[in-house]
Amino acid sequence: MSEQLQRTYTVKTYGCQMNVHDSERMAGLLEAAGYVRAPKDAEAADVVVFNTCAVRENADNKLYGNLGQLAPKKAANPGMQIAVGGCLAQKDRDTIVKRAPWVDVVFGTHNVGKLPVLLERARVQAEAQVEIAESLEAFPSTLPTRRESAYAAWVSISVGCNNTCTFCIVPALRGKEKDRRPGDILAEVEALVAEGVSEITLLGQNVNAYGSDIGDRQAFSKLLRACGNVEGLERVRFTSPHPRDFTDDVIEAMAETPNVMPQLHMPLQSGSDPVLKAMRRSYRQERFLGIIEKVRAAMPDAAISTDIIVGFPGETEEDFQQTLHTVREARFAQAFTFQYSKRPGTPAATMDGQIPKAVVQERYDRLVALQEEISWEENKKQVGRVVEVMVAEGEGRKDDATRRLSGRAPDNRLVHFAKPEEPVRPGDMVTVAITYAAPHHLLAEGPARSVRRTRSGDAWELRSAAPKPQGVMLGLPKIGVPDPLPAAEAGGCAVG
Repeated sequence: MSEQLQRTYTVKTYGCQMNVHDSERMAGLLEAAGYVRAPKDAEAADVVVFNTCAVRENADNKLYGNLGQLAPKKAANPGMQIAVGGCLAQKDRDTIVKRAPWVDVVFGTHNVGKLPVLLERARVQAEAQVEIAESLEAFPSTLPTRRESAYAAWVSISVGCNNTCTFCIVPALRGKEKDRRPGDILAEVEALVAEGVSEITLLGQNVNAYGSDIGDRQAFSKLLRACGNVEGLERVRFTSPHPRDFTDDVIEAMAETPNVMPQLHMPLQSGSDPVLKAMRRSYRQERFLGIIEKVRAAMPDAAISTDIIVGFPGETEEDFQQTLHTVREARFAQAFTFQYSKRPGTPAATMDGQIPKAVVQERYDRLVALQEEISWEENKKQVGRVVEVMVAEGEGRKDDATRRLSGRAPDNRLVHFAKPEEPVRPGDMVTVAITYAAPHHLLAEGPARSVRRTRSGDAWELRSAAPKPQGVMLGLPKIGVPDPLPAAEAGGCAVG
Protein backbone atom coordinates (compact mmCIF):
# COMPACT_ATOMS: atom_id res chain seq x y z
CA MET A 1 0.00 0.00 0.00
CA SER A 2 2.84 2.37 0.79
CA GLU A 3 4.11 1.92 -2.74
CA GLN A 4 0.67 2.80 -4.13
CA LEU A 5 0.58 6.00 -2.09
CA GLN A 6 3.51 7.24 -4.15
CA ARG A 7 2.00 6.35 -7.51
CA THR A 8 1.17 9.27 -9.81
CA TYR A 9 -1.68 9.68 -12.27
CA THR A 10 -2.80 11.88 -15.11
CA VAL A 11 -6.17 12.07 -16.89
CA LYS A 12 -6.39 13.00 -20.56
CA THR A 13 -9.89 14.06 -21.58
CA TYR A 14 -11.61 14.43 -24.95
CA GLY A 15 -15.11 15.68 -25.67
CA CYS A 16 -17.93 17.44 -23.95
CA GLN A 17 -18.74 18.99 -20.58
CA MET A 18 -19.97 15.62 -19.30
CA ASN A 19 -16.53 14.13 -19.94
CA VAL A 20 -14.81 17.07 -18.27
CA HIS A 21 -16.93 16.54 -15.16
CA ASP A 22 -16.41 12.75 -15.30
CA SER A 23 -12.66 13.37 -15.36
CA GLU A 24 -12.95 15.40 -12.18
CA ARG A 25 -14.57 12.33 -10.63
CA MET A 26 -11.84 10.01 -11.93
CA ALA A 27 -9.24 12.31 -10.39
CA GLY A 28 -11.19 12.38 -7.12
CA LEU A 29 -11.44 8.57 -7.05
CA LEU A 30 -7.72 8.12 -7.70
CA GLU A 31 -6.73 10.64 -5.03
CA ALA A 32 -9.11 8.99 -2.56
CA ALA A 33 -7.32 5.72 -3.35
CA GLY A 34 -3.92 7.28 -2.55
CA TYR A 35 -2.64 8.34 -5.97
CA VAL A 36 -1.14 11.80 -6.50
CA ARG A 37 -1.26 13.91 -9.64
CA ALA A 38 1.79 13.74 -11.84
CA PRO A 39 3.75 16.95 -12.41
CA LYS A 40 3.12 18.49 -15.81
CA ASP A 41 6.75 18.08 -16.76
CA ALA A 42 6.86 14.40 -15.77
CA GLU A 43 8.00 12.05 -18.53
CA ALA A 44 5.04 9.77 -17.81
CA ALA A 45 2.70 9.08 -14.92
CA ASP A 46 2.41 5.70 -13.23
CA VAL A 47 -1.27 5.62 -14.24
CA VAL A 48 -2.53 7.27 -17.43
CA VAL A 49 -6.29 7.45 -17.91
CA PHE A 50 -7.87 8.32 -21.27
CA ASN A 51 -11.45 9.60 -20.96
CA THR A 52 -12.65 9.22 -24.53
CA CYS A 53 -15.26 10.70 -26.84
CA ALA A 54 -17.07 8.78 -29.59
CA VAL A 55 -18.92 11.51 -31.46
CA ARG A 56 -16.39 12.09 -34.22
CA GLU A 57 -15.42 9.88 -37.14
CA ASN A 58 -11.72 9.88 -36.20
CA ALA A 59 -12.13 9.43 -32.43
CA ASP A 60 -10.69 5.92 -32.46
CA ASN A 61 -7.70 6.96 -34.59
CA LYS A 62 -6.85 9.65 -32.06
CA LEU A 63 -7.09 7.20 -29.15
CA TYR A 64 -5.01 4.46 -30.74
CA GLY A 65 -2.42 6.98 -31.86
CA ASN A 66 -2.04 8.19 -28.29
CA LEU A 67 -1.94 4.63 -26.97
CA GLY A 68 0.76 3.77 -29.50
CA GLN A 69 2.94 6.61 -28.23
CA LEU A 70 2.71 5.18 -24.71
CA ALA A 71 3.62 1.60 -25.70
CA PRO A 72 7.43 2.08 -25.49
CA LYS A 73 7.12 3.93 -22.18
CA LYS A 74 5.05 1.08 -20.79
CA ALA A 75 7.59 -1.44 -22.04
CA ALA A 76 10.36 0.47 -20.27
CA ASN A 77 8.29 0.75 -17.07
CA PRO A 78 6.34 -2.48 -16.43
CA GLY A 79 4.69 -0.95 -13.35
CA MET A 80 2.96 1.69 -15.46
CA GLN A 81 -0.78 1.23 -16.03
CA ILE A 82 -3.02 2.55 -18.81
CA ALA A 83 -6.80 2.83 -18.48
CA VAL A 84 -9.36 3.76 -21.14
CA GLY A 85 -12.82 4.99 -20.17
CA GLY A 86 -15.60 7.15 -21.57
CA CYS A 87 -17.89 6.85 -24.57
CA LEU A 88 -15.46 5.15 -26.98
CA ALA A 89 -14.66 2.56 -24.32
CA GLN A 90 -18.39 1.94 -23.82
CA LYS A 91 -18.75 1.42 -27.58
CA ASP A 92 -15.59 -0.54 -28.47
CA ARG A 93 -15.12 -2.64 -25.31
CA ASP A 94 -12.85 -5.67 -25.96
CA THR A 95 -11.66 -4.17 -29.24
CA ILE A 96 -9.44 -1.74 -27.35
CA VAL A 97 -7.39 -4.48 -25.66
CA LYS A 98 -7.20 -6.45 -28.91
CA ARG A 99 -5.79 -3.44 -30.78
CA ALA A 100 -3.64 -2.21 -27.88
CA PRO A 101 -2.80 -5.22 -25.68
CA TRP A 102 -0.69 -3.05 -23.37
CA VAL A 103 -3.85 -1.39 -22.01
CA ASP A 104 -4.58 -2.56 -18.43
CA VAL A 105 -8.16 -1.38 -17.82
CA VAL A 106 -11.19 -0.61 -19.99
CA PHE A 107 -14.26 0.80 -18.24
CA GLY A 108 -17.41 2.51 -19.48
CA THR A 109 -19.62 5.51 -18.85
CA HIS A 110 -21.78 3.67 -16.28
CA ASN A 111 -19.08 2.36 -13.92
CA VAL A 112 -16.60 5.22 -13.47
CA GLY A 113 -16.54 4.41 -9.75
CA LYS A 114 -14.81 1.07 -10.43
CA LEU A 115 -11.61 2.66 -11.80
CA PRO A 116 -9.37 2.22 -8.69
CA VAL A 117 -10.62 -1.35 -8.11
CA LEU A 118 -10.00 -2.32 -11.74
CA LEU A 119 -6.49 -0.85 -11.65
CA GLU A 120 -5.65 -2.84 -8.52
CA ARG A 121 -7.20 -6.02 -9.93
CA ALA A 122 -5.18 -5.62 -13.15
CA ARG A 123 -2.00 -5.16 -11.09
CA VAL A 124 -2.60 -8.19 -8.87
CA GLN A 125 -3.82 -10.53 -11.62
CA ALA A 126 -1.32 -9.18 -14.17
CA GLU A 127 -3.92 -9.17 -16.94
CA ALA A 128 -6.20 -6.62 -18.57
CA GLN A 129 -9.55 -5.91 -16.94
CA VAL A 130 -12.46 -5.01 -19.23
CA GLU A 131 -15.64 -4.14 -17.38
CA ILE A 132 -18.51 -2.35 -19.12
CA ALA A 133 -21.79 -1.89 -17.25
CA GLU A 134 -24.98 -1.74 -19.29
CA SER A 135 -26.70 0.69 -16.93
CA LEU A 136 -25.70 3.24 -14.32
CA GLU A 137 -24.39 1.62 -11.13
CA ALA A 138 -24.47 4.76 -8.97
CA PHE A 139 -25.23 8.37 -9.80
CA PRO A 140 -21.81 9.90 -10.60
CA SER A 141 -22.24 12.84 -8.23
CA THR A 142 -22.00 10.43 -5.30
CA LEU A 143 -18.34 9.81 -6.24
CA PRO A 144 -15.36 11.80 -4.93
CA THR A 145 -14.55 14.77 -7.15
CA ARG A 146 -11.30 16.66 -7.66
CA ARG A 147 -12.63 20.01 -8.95
CA GLU A 148 -10.46 22.15 -11.18
CA SER A 149 -11.79 25.50 -9.94
CA ALA A 150 -12.08 26.94 -6.45
CA TYR A 151 -14.85 29.36 -7.46
CA ALA A 152 -16.98 27.62 -10.12
CA ALA A 153 -18.30 24.09 -10.44
CA TRP A 154 -20.41 21.76 -12.56
CA VAL A 155 -23.39 20.10 -10.87
CA SER A 156 -24.95 17.17 -12.73
CA ILE A 157 -28.72 17.05 -12.44
CA SER A 158 -29.25 14.14 -14.84
CA VAL A 159 -27.38 11.68 -17.00
CA GLY A 160 -28.39 10.02 -20.23
CA CYS A 161 -30.80 11.16 -22.94
CA ASN A 162 -34.18 10.00 -24.23
CA ASN A 163 -33.84 11.68 -27.64
CA THR A 164 -33.00 9.82 -30.85
CA CYS A 165 -31.20 12.46 -32.94
CA THR A 166 -29.88 10.68 -36.01
CA PHE A 167 -26.43 12.31 -35.82
CA CYS A 168 -25.79 11.46 -32.16
CA ILE A 169 -24.58 8.23 -30.57
CA VAL A 170 -24.73 9.53 -27.00
CA PRO A 171 -28.03 7.87 -25.92
CA ALA A 172 -26.62 4.47 -26.91
CA LEU A 173 -23.51 5.06 -24.80
CA ARG A 174 -24.87 6.94 -21.79
CA GLY A 175 -28.31 5.34 -21.61
CA LYS A 176 -31.78 6.68 -20.93
CA GLU A 177 -32.24 9.84 -18.89
CA LYS A 178 -31.92 9.37 -15.15
CA ASP A 179 -32.67 12.34 -12.90
CA ARG A 180 -31.27 13.11 -9.49
CA ARG A 181 -33.63 14.01 -6.68
CA PRO A 182 -33.92 17.80 -6.24
CA GLY A 183 -32.91 17.53 -2.59
CA ASP A 184 -29.67 15.76 -3.52
CA ILE A 185 -28.86 18.42 -6.12
CA LEU A 186 -29.49 21.30 -3.72
CA ALA A 187 -27.47 19.57 -0.99
CA GLU A 188 -24.51 19.40 -3.39
CA VAL A 189 -24.98 23.05 -4.40
CA GLU A 190 -25.07 24.14 -0.76
CA ALA A 191 -21.97 22.08 0.05
CA LEU A 192 -20.10 23.65 -2.88
CA VAL A 193 -21.10 27.16 -1.80
CA ALA A 194 -19.91 26.35 1.73
CA GLU A 195 -16.51 25.51 0.20
CA GLY A 196 -16.36 28.92 -1.50
CA VAL A 197 -17.92 28.22 -4.91
CA SER A 198 -20.01 31.18 -6.12
CA GLU A 199 -20.92 30.00 -9.66
CA ILE A 200 -22.49 26.69 -10.58
CA THR A 201 -23.48 25.28 -13.95
CA LEU A 202 -26.32 22.76 -13.91
CA LEU A 203 -25.33 20.01 -16.31
CA GLY A 204 -27.37 17.44 -18.20
CA GLN A 205 -27.32 15.74 -21.57
CA ASN A 206 -30.71 17.39 -22.09
CA VAL A 207 -30.78 19.60 -19.04
CA ASN A 208 -34.27 21.09 -19.28
CA ALA A 209 -35.90 17.68 -19.74
CA TYR A 210 -35.11 17.29 -16.04
CA GLY A 211 -38.18 16.00 -14.27
CA SER A 212 -39.31 13.47 -16.91
CA ASP A 213 -37.74 10.66 -14.89
CA ILE A 214 -39.28 11.78 -11.60
CA GLY A 215 -42.69 12.71 -12.99
CA ASP A 216 -42.64 16.51 -12.64
CA ARG A 217 -42.72 18.54 -15.86
CA GLN A 218 -41.93 21.77 -14.00
CA ALA A 219 -39.05 20.31 -11.99
CA PHE A 220 -36.38 22.26 -13.87
CA SER A 221 -37.95 25.67 -13.33
CA LYS A 222 -38.51 24.78 -9.67
CA LEU A 223 -34.83 23.82 -9.41
CA LEU A 224 -33.73 27.16 -10.87
CA ARG A 225 -35.90 29.01 -8.36
CA ALA A 226 -34.57 26.87 -5.51
CA CYS A 227 -31.00 27.78 -6.51
CA GLY A 228 -32.07 31.40 -6.07
CA ASN A 229 -32.59 30.72 -2.37
CA VAL A 230 -29.07 29.41 -1.76
CA GLU A 231 -27.28 32.12 0.20
CA GLY A 232 -23.85 32.95 -1.22
CA LEU A 233 -24.57 31.48 -4.68
CA GLU A 234 -24.02 34.41 -7.04
CA ARG A 235 -24.30 32.88 -10.50
CA VAL A 236 -26.32 29.98 -11.88
CA ARG A 237 -25.99 28.75 -15.47
CA PHE A 238 -27.14 25.58 -17.24
CA THR A 239 -26.26 23.60 -20.34
CA SER A 240 -27.55 22.35 -22.69
CA PRO A 241 -31.32 22.69 -23.08
CA HIS A 242 -33.37 21.17 -25.89
CA PRO A 243 -35.88 23.45 -27.67
CA ARG A 244 -38.55 20.74 -27.41
CA ASP A 245 -38.52 20.98 -23.61
CA PHE A 246 -38.05 24.73 -23.31
CA THR A 247 -41.27 25.82 -21.59
CA ASP A 248 -42.59 29.18 -20.47
CA ASP A 249 -42.16 28.35 -16.78
CA VAL A 250 -38.39 28.02 -17.37
CA ILE A 251 -38.24 31.45 -19.03
CA GLU A 252 -40.18 32.94 -16.12
CA ALA A 253 -37.86 31.28 -13.59
CA MET A 254 -34.79 32.61 -15.43
CA ALA A 255 -36.17 36.15 -15.52
CA GLU A 256 -37.40 36.17 -11.92
CA THR A 257 -34.44 34.49 -10.18
CA PRO A 258 -31.69 37.10 -9.69
CA ASN A 259 -28.74 34.71 -9.59
CA VAL A 260 -29.78 32.87 -12.78
CA MET A 261 -27.66 34.59 -15.40
CA PRO A 262 -29.12 36.27 -18.53
CA GLN A 263 -27.48 33.72 -20.78
CA LEU A 264 -28.84 30.83 -22.84
CA HIS A 265 -27.01 28.23 -24.90
CA MET A 266 -29.64 26.40 -26.96
CA PRO A 267 -28.58 24.19 -29.89
CA LEU A 268 -30.27 24.94 -33.22
CA GLN A 269 -28.36 22.36 -35.34
CA SER A 270 -30.20 23.48 -38.50
CA GLY A 271 -32.66 26.17 -39.54
CA SER A 272 -34.27 23.97 -42.19
CA ASP A 273 -37.46 22.13 -41.24
CA PRO A 274 -36.75 19.17 -43.61
CA VAL A 275 -33.23 18.80 -42.19
CA LEU A 276 -34.51 19.06 -38.61
CA LYS A 277 -36.98 16.30 -39.44
CA ALA A 278 -34.20 14.14 -40.88
CA MET A 279 -32.16 14.82 -37.74
CA ARG A 280 -35.19 13.78 -35.62
CA ARG A 281 -35.10 17.11 -33.85
CA SER A 282 -38.62 17.51 -32.50
CA TYR A 283 -39.03 21.25 -33.21
CA ARG A 284 -39.02 23.44 -36.28
CA GLN A 285 -37.59 26.85 -37.15
CA GLU A 286 -40.71 28.74 -36.06
CA ARG A 287 -40.71 27.05 -32.65
CA PHE A 288 -37.01 27.80 -32.11
CA LEU A 289 -37.31 31.47 -33.02
CA GLY A 290 -40.44 31.74 -30.90
CA ILE A 291 -38.49 30.61 -27.82
CA ILE A 292 -35.81 33.21 -28.49
CA GLU A 293 -38.45 35.92 -28.89
CA LYS A 294 -39.96 34.99 -25.51
CA VAL A 295 -36.53 34.88 -23.82
CA ARG A 296 -35.66 38.32 -25.15
CA ALA A 297 -39.03 39.72 -24.10
CA ALA A 298 -38.38 38.51 -20.54
CA MET A 299 -34.64 39.31 -20.52
CA PRO A 300 -33.82 41.96 -23.15
CA ASP A 301 -30.06 41.80 -22.47
CA ALA A 302 -29.76 38.01 -22.58
CA ALA A 303 -26.87 36.63 -24.64
CA ILE A 304 -27.95 33.60 -26.65
CA SER A 305 -25.53 31.11 -28.19
CA THR A 306 -26.07 27.94 -30.17
CA ASP A 307 -24.64 24.91 -31.99
CA ILE A 308 -25.09 24.44 -35.74
CA ILE A 309 -24.20 21.49 -37.97
CA VAL A 310 -23.45 22.26 -41.63
CA GLY A 311 -23.69 19.66 -44.38
CA PHE A 312 -26.02 17.11 -42.81
CA PRO A 313 -26.91 14.38 -45.34
CA GLY A 314 -29.49 15.64 -47.83
CA GLU A 315 -28.99 19.32 -46.99
CA THR A 316 -29.67 21.42 -50.09
CA GLU A 317 -28.64 24.99 -50.78
CA GLU A 318 -32.23 26.00 -49.97
CA ASP A 319 -31.96 24.19 -46.63
CA PHE A 320 -28.71 25.97 -45.89
CA GLN A 321 -30.29 29.33 -46.76
CA GLN A 322 -32.90 28.60 -44.08
CA THR A 323 -30.10 28.13 -41.57
CA LEU A 324 -28.61 31.48 -42.58
CA HIS A 325 -32.06 33.07 -42.27
CA THR A 326 -32.48 31.66 -38.76
CA VAL A 327 -29.06 32.95 -37.74
CA ARG A 328 -29.94 36.44 -39.02
CA GLU A 329 -33.25 36.38 -37.13
CA ALA A 330 -31.85 34.95 -33.89
CA ARG A 331 -28.77 37.21 -33.75
CA PHE A 332 -26.75 34.83 -31.64
CA ALA A 333 -23.98 36.29 -29.51
CA GLN A 334 -21.95 33.24 -30.47
CA ALA A 335 -22.41 30.05 -32.47
CA PHE A 336 -20.34 26.88 -32.29
CA THR A 337 -20.39 25.67 -35.87
CA PHE A 338 -19.51 22.16 -36.98
CA GLN A 339 -19.05 20.47 -40.31
CA TYR A 340 -21.06 17.27 -40.29
CA SER A 341 -18.96 14.14 -39.97
CA LYS A 342 -20.16 10.59 -39.65
CA ARG A 343 -20.56 9.19 -36.15
CA PRO A 344 -20.15 5.43 -36.50
CA GLY A 345 -23.24 3.67 -35.22
CA THR A 346 -25.66 6.53 -35.92
CA PRO A 347 -28.50 6.45 -38.51
CA ALA A 348 -27.13 9.54 -40.28
CA ALA A 349 -23.84 7.78 -41.04
CA THR A 350 -25.57 5.54 -43.60
CA MET A 351 -28.10 8.04 -44.97
CA ASP A 352 -28.24 8.82 -48.67
CA GLY A 353 -27.23 12.30 -49.80
CA GLN A 354 -23.87 12.60 -48.03
CA ILE A 355 -22.58 16.07 -48.96
CA PRO A 356 -19.17 16.43 -50.69
CA LYS A 357 -16.49 17.89 -48.43
CA ALA A 358 -15.91 20.90 -50.70
CA VAL A 359 -19.60 21.85 -50.58
CA VAL A 360 -19.70 21.50 -46.80
CA GLN A 361 -16.58 23.64 -46.43
CA GLU A 362 -17.97 26.39 -48.65
CA ARG A 363 -21.23 26.53 -46.72
CA TYR A 364 -19.38 26.41 -43.42
CA ASP A 365 -17.23 29.38 -44.46
CA ARG A 366 -20.33 31.40 -45.35
CA LEU A 367 -22.00 30.59 -42.05
CA VAL A 368 -18.91 31.49 -40.02
CA ALA A 369 -18.54 34.81 -41.87
CA LEU A 370 -22.19 35.70 -41.19
CA GLN A 371 -21.99 34.76 -37.51
CA GLU A 372 -18.72 36.68 -37.06
CA GLU A 373 -20.44 39.77 -38.44
CA ILE A 374 -23.43 39.33 -36.11
CA SER A 375 -21.26 38.56 -33.07
CA TRP A 376 -19.28 41.73 -33.65
CA GLU A 377 -22.41 43.84 -34.10
CA GLU A 378 -23.96 42.40 -30.95
CA ASN A 379 -20.75 42.95 -28.98
CA LYS A 380 -20.54 46.56 -30.14
CA LYS A 381 -23.87 47.14 -28.39
CA GLN A 382 -22.06 46.39 -25.11
CA VAL A 383 -19.70 49.38 -25.43
CA GLY A 384 -20.47 51.88 -22.68
CA ARG A 385 -22.16 49.34 -20.44
CA VAL A 386 -20.96 48.82 -16.88
CA VAL A 387 -20.72 45.13 -15.95
CA GLU A 388 -19.54 43.09 -12.99
CA VAL A 389 -16.92 40.59 -14.12
CA MET A 390 -15.97 37.44 -12.23
CA VAL A 391 -12.17 37.25 -12.40
CA ALA A 392 -11.04 34.05 -14.11
CA GLU A 393 -7.89 32.04 -13.72
CA GLY A 394 -5.80 32.02 -16.86
CA GLU A 395 -8.45 32.65 -19.49
CA GLY A 396 -6.78 35.54 -21.29
CA ARG A 397 -3.80 34.10 -23.16
CA LYS A 398 -2.21 37.55 -23.58
CA ASP A 399 -3.02 38.88 -20.11
CA ASP A 400 0.58 38.89 -18.88
CA ALA A 401 1.81 40.81 -21.92
CA THR A 402 -1.02 43.34 -21.81
CA ARG A 403 -1.14 43.65 -18.01
CA ARG A 404 -4.81 42.78 -18.14
CA LEU A 405 -7.03 40.32 -16.34
CA SER A 406 -9.95 38.39 -17.82
CA GLY A 407 -13.31 37.14 -16.71
CA ARG A 408 -16.93 36.65 -17.62
CA ALA A 409 -19.76 39.17 -17.49
CA PRO A 410 -23.15 37.95 -16.21
CA ASP A 411 -24.20 37.15 -19.80
CA ASN A 412 -21.03 35.01 -20.15
CA ARG A 413 -19.26 37.36 -22.56
CA LEU A 414 -15.49 37.29 -22.18
CA VAL A 415 -14.10 40.59 -20.87
CA HIS A 416 -10.44 41.61 -20.74
CA PHE A 417 -9.92 44.50 -18.33
CA ALA A 418 -7.13 46.66 -16.95
CA LYS A 419 -5.59 45.21 -13.80
CA PRO A 420 -6.94 47.15 -10.78
CA GLU A 421 -4.50 48.85 -8.42
CA GLU A 422 -5.63 46.71 -5.52
CA PRO A 423 -4.91 42.96 -5.65
CA VAL A 424 -7.69 40.76 -7.00
CA ARG A 425 -7.94 36.99 -7.13
CA PRO A 426 -9.82 34.53 -9.35
CA GLY A 427 -13.37 34.42 -8.04
CA ASP A 428 -13.38 38.09 -7.00
CA MET A 429 -15.73 40.55 -8.74
CA VAL A 430 -14.57 43.65 -10.60
CA THR A 431 -16.96 46.27 -11.98
CA VAL A 432 -15.77 47.80 -15.27
CA ALA A 433 -17.05 49.88 -18.18
CA ILE A 434 -16.78 48.33 -21.64
CA THR A 435 -14.77 50.51 -24.05
CA TYR A 436 -14.16 48.27 -27.10
CA ALA A 437 -15.75 45.25 -28.74
CA ALA A 438 -14.28 42.50 -30.90
CA PRO A 439 -16.26 39.55 -32.29
CA HIS A 440 -15.24 37.20 -29.47
CA HIS A 441 -14.35 39.44 -26.54
CA LEU A 442 -14.85 42.83 -24.93
CA LEU A 443 -12.29 45.28 -23.55
CA ALA A 444 -12.53 47.54 -20.51
CA GLU A 445 -9.50 49.78 -20.83
CA GLY A 446 -10.27 52.30 -18.09
CA PRO A 447 -9.75 51.91 -14.35
CA ALA A 448 -12.03 49.53 -12.48
CA ARG A 449 -15.14 51.13 -11.00
CA SER A 450 -14.98 48.86 -7.96
CA VAL A 451 -13.48 45.62 -6.67
CA ARG A 452 -15.40 43.18 -4.49
CA ARG A 453 -13.39 40.55 -2.70
CA THR A 454 -15.40 37.35 -2.33
CA ARG A 455 -15.46 34.07 -0.47
CA SER A 456 -14.57 32.45 -3.79
CA GLY A 457 -11.43 34.56 -3.94
CA ASP A 458 -10.63 33.46 -0.39
CA ALA A 459 -11.12 29.82 -1.43
CA TRP A 460 -8.82 30.27 -4.44
CA GLU A 461 -6.19 31.90 -2.23
CA LEU A 462 -6.42 29.07 0.30
CA ARG A 463 -6.07 26.43 -2.40
CA SER A 464 -3.15 28.28 -4.01
CA ALA A 465 -1.33 28.50 -0.68
CA ALA A 466 -1.38 24.71 -0.35
CA PRO A 467 1.23 22.60 -2.19
CA LYS A 468 0.16 23.17 -5.79
CA PRO A 469 -1.06 20.03 -7.59
CA GLN A 470 -0.44 19.80 -11.30
CA GLY A 471 -3.45 20.03 -13.59
CA VAL A 472 -5.42 17.11 -14.87
CA MET A 473 -5.36 17.43 -18.64
CA LEU A 474 -9.01 18.26 -19.06
CA GLY A 475 -10.75 19.21 -22.26
CA LEU A 476 -12.73 22.35 -23.02
CA PRO A 477 -14.69 24.27 -21.94
CA LYS A 478 -13.04 25.31 -18.69
CA ILE A 479 -15.14 25.15 -15.58
CA GLY A 480 -16.99 28.38 -14.99
CA VAL A 481 -15.32 30.12 -17.91
CA PRO A 482 -16.22 28.08 -20.99
CA ASP A 483 -14.14 28.50 -24.12
CA PRO A 484 -15.47 27.48 -27.54
CA LEU A 485 -15.43 23.72 -27.96
CA PRO A 486 -13.02 22.70 -30.73
CA ALA A 487 -14.79 21.29 -33.75
CA ALA A 488 -12.81 18.06 -33.51
CA GLU A 489 -14.08 17.38 -30.01
CA ALA A 490 -17.72 18.40 -29.94
CA GLY A 491 -21.02 18.57 -31.69
CA GLY A 492 -22.87 15.52 -30.50
CA CYS A 493 -22.50 15.17 -26.76
CA ALA A 494 -24.03 17.30 -23.99
CA VAL A 495 -25.23 19.81 -26.52
CA GLY A 496 -28.99 19.24 -26.44
